[in-house]
Amino acid sequence: MFRKGGHLYVYFTYGMHFCSNIVTEKEGIGRAVLLRAVEPIGGIELMVRNRRKGTVSLIDLTNGPAKLCQAFGIARSENGMDLCGSEIWIAKDVRARKVIRVARSSRIGISEGKQQRWRFYVRESPFVSPGKPAADNP
Repeated sequence: MFRKGGHLYVYFTYGMHFCSNIVTEKEGIGRAVLLRAVEPIGGIELMVRNRRKGTVSLIDLTNGPAKLCQAFGIARSENGMDLCGSEIWIAKDVRARKVIRVARSSRIGISEGKQQRWRFYVRESPFVSPGKPAADNP
Protein backbone atom coordinates (compact mmCIF):
# COMPACT_ATOMS: atom_id res chain seq x y z
CA MET A 1 0.00 0.00 0.00
CA PHE A 2 3.00 2.30 0.35
CA ARG A 3 3.93 2.14 -3.33
CA LYS A 4 3.32 4.96 -5.79
CA GLY A 5 -0.34 5.42 -6.76
CA GLY A 6 -1.60 3.29 -9.61
CA HIS A 7 -0.57 -0.06 -8.17
CA LEU A 8 -2.70 -2.90 -6.89
CA TYR A 9 -2.48 -3.73 -3.19
CA VAL A 10 -3.78 -7.22 -2.46
CA TYR A 11 -4.13 -8.64 1.05
CA PHE A 12 -5.41 -11.85 2.60
CA THR A 13 -8.16 -11.53 5.20
CA TYR A 14 -10.07 -13.79 7.59
CA GLY A 15 -7.62 -16.57 6.70
CA MET A 16 -9.55 -17.31 3.52
CA HIS A 17 -10.16 -14.34 1.16
CA PHE A 18 -8.16 -11.91 -0.91
CA CYS A 19 -9.20 -8.26 -1.20
CA SER A 20 -7.74 -5.69 -3.59
CA ASN A 21 -7.16 -1.95 -3.38
CA ILE A 22 -5.99 0.73 -5.76
CA VAL A 23 -3.06 2.62 -4.24
CA THR A 24 -3.75 6.35 -4.55
CA GLU A 25 -0.89 8.35 -2.99
CA LYS A 26 2.75 9.06 -3.64
CA GLU A 27 5.31 6.48 -2.59
CA GLY A 28 5.66 6.13 1.17
CA ILE A 29 2.11 7.22 2.04
CA GLY A 30 -0.29 4.34 2.69
CA ARG A 31 -3.62 5.26 1.09
CA ALA A 32 -5.77 3.14 -1.15
CA VAL A 33 -9.33 2.53 -2.31
CA LEU A 34 -10.87 -0.88 -1.61
CA LEU A 35 -12.55 -2.41 -4.65
CA ARG A 36 -15.86 -3.65 -3.23
CA ALA A 37 -17.80 -4.53 -6.38
CA VAL A 38 -17.94 -4.17 -10.16
CA GLU A 39 -20.55 -4.64 -12.84
CA PRO A 40 -19.38 -7.60 -14.93
CA ILE A 41 -19.60 -6.80 -18.64
CA GLY A 42 -17.26 -9.32 -20.26
CA GLY A 43 -15.52 -12.60 -19.51
CA ILE A 44 -18.46 -13.66 -17.39
CA GLU A 45 -18.05 -17.39 -18.08
CA LEU A 46 -14.44 -17.25 -16.85
CA MET A 47 -15.51 -15.29 -13.76
CA VAL A 48 -18.11 -17.94 -12.93
CA ARG A 49 -15.47 -20.68 -13.28
CA ASN A 50 -13.05 -18.70 -11.11
CA ARG A 51 -15.68 -18.37 -8.40
CA ARG A 52 -15.81 -22.18 -8.30
CA LYS A 53 -19.50 -22.17 -7.54
CA GLY A 54 -22.33 -23.98 -9.26
CA THR A 55 -24.73 -21.40 -10.59
CA VAL A 56 -23.84 -17.83 -9.66
CA SER A 57 -26.25 -15.05 -10.53
CA LEU A 58 -24.80 -12.12 -12.44
CA ILE A 59 -25.70 -9.82 -9.51
CA ASP A 60 -23.83 -12.01 -6.98
CA LEU A 61 -20.81 -12.68 -9.18
CA THR A 62 -18.67 -9.68 -8.17
CA ASN A 63 -20.69 -7.84 -5.49
CA GLY A 64 -18.19 -8.06 -2.66
CA PRO A 65 -14.45 -7.53 -2.27
CA ALA A 66 -13.60 -11.23 -1.94
CA LYS A 67 -16.04 -12.23 -4.70
CA LEU A 68 -14.46 -9.65 -7.00
CA CYS A 69 -10.96 -11.01 -6.39
CA GLN A 70 -12.12 -14.59 -6.83
CA ALA A 71 -13.94 -13.79 -10.09
CA PHE A 72 -10.95 -11.93 -11.56
CA GLY A 73 -8.40 -14.44 -10.24
CA ILE A 74 -6.68 -11.79 -8.12
CA ALA A 75 -4.48 -13.28 -5.42
CA ARG A 76 -1.14 -12.73 -3.70
CA SER A 77 0.83 -12.85 -6.98
CA GLU A 78 -1.05 -9.75 -8.24
CA ASN A 79 0.02 -7.64 -5.24
CA GLY A 80 2.03 -4.64 -6.43
CA MET A 81 0.96 -4.95 -10.06
CA ASP A 82 1.12 -1.72 -12.06
CA LEU A 83 -2.44 -0.78 -13.08
CA CYS A 84 -1.05 1.18 -16.02
CA GLY A 85 0.46 -2.02 -17.42
CA SER A 86 -1.00 -4.62 -19.76
CA GLU A 87 -2.11 -7.38 -17.34
CA ILE A 88 -4.58 -5.60 -15.04
CA TRP A 89 -5.88 -2.11 -15.71
CA ILE A 90 -8.86 0.11 -15.14
CA ALA A 91 -10.56 1.48 -18.22
CA LYS A 92 -13.32 3.97 -18.75
CA ASP A 93 -16.62 2.38 -19.70
CA VAL A 94 -17.16 3.59 -23.24
CA ARG A 95 -20.66 2.16 -23.61
CA ALA A 96 -23.42 4.74 -24.01
CA ARG A 97 -24.92 5.24 -20.56
CA LYS A 98 -27.18 7.55 -18.73
CA VAL A 99 -25.70 9.91 -16.18
CA ILE A 100 -24.27 7.97 -13.25
CA ARG A 101 -25.42 9.15 -9.84
CA VAL A 102 -22.79 8.52 -7.19
CA ALA A 103 -23.89 8.06 -3.59
CA ARG A 104 -21.83 7.80 -0.45
CA SER A 105 -22.26 6.29 2.97
CA SER A 106 -20.32 5.07 5.94
CA ARG A 107 -18.01 2.15 5.32
CA ILE A 108 -19.01 -1.46 5.93
CA GLY A 109 -17.36 -3.83 8.38
CA ILE A 110 -15.39 -1.34 10.47
CA SER A 111 -15.57 -0.53 14.15
CA GLU A 112 -13.89 2.90 14.15
CA GLY A 113 -14.52 5.86 11.87
CA LYS A 114 -18.14 4.97 11.16
CA GLN A 115 -19.00 8.67 11.00
CA GLN A 116 -16.81 9.05 7.88
CA ARG A 117 -18.73 8.66 4.65
CA TRP A 118 -15.90 7.16 2.65
CA ARG A 119 -17.89 4.52 0.79
CA PHE A 120 -18.83 5.61 -2.74
CA TYR A 121 -21.05 3.64 -5.08
CA VAL A 122 -23.32 3.99 -8.09
CA ARG A 123 -26.76 4.80 -6.75
CA GLU A 124 -29.45 2.29 -7.72
CA SER A 125 -26.94 -0.18 -9.20
CA PRO A 126 -27.88 -3.80 -8.52
CA PHE A 127 -24.15 -4.65 -8.58
CA VAL A 128 -23.26 -2.70 -5.41
CA SER A 129 -21.94 -4.91 -2.62
CA PRO A 130 -24.58 -5.81 -0.03
CA GLY A 131 -24.79 -4.17 3.35
CA LYS A 132 -25.68 -0.62 2.38
CA PRO A 133 -25.73 1.33 5.67
CA ALA A 134 -28.74 3.37 6.77
CA ALA A 135 -26.65 6.57 6.49
CA ASP A 136 -27.00 6.45 2.69
CA ASN A 137 -26.90 9.99 1.31
CA PRO A 138 -26.11 11.55 -2.06
